[in-house]
Amino acid sequence: MNVQRRGQYTLLATCDIELLGKILNDGKVVFEVRKEFYMGPKMSVEEAVDLMRQSTMVNMIGRNIVKKAIENGLIHPEAVLEISGIPHAQIIKI
Repeated sequence: MNVQRRGQYTLLATCDIELLGKILNDGKVVFEVRKEFYMGPKMSVEEAVDLMRQSTMVNMIGRNIVKKAIENGLIHPEAVLEISGIPHAQIIKI
């Protein structure tokens, strides 16, 4: 996971580790899980969920991390997109 802070805003980019560096191609959508964007300290899913609660923006991709965000009420299941069968979601707190 990668945490970037800009003033009062915190962006958390998090993914399931096995997706790092992968390119997901779903016809019209090509999504690269770039190490430069997502890679940072390795943390447990529970630690990631705690950071999601503190972040103003969250970008997440992967079955494990998105499932935990749903289970913790941080995102609605209908807000999840699938790219090549992999769940992707974003949170923006205004």
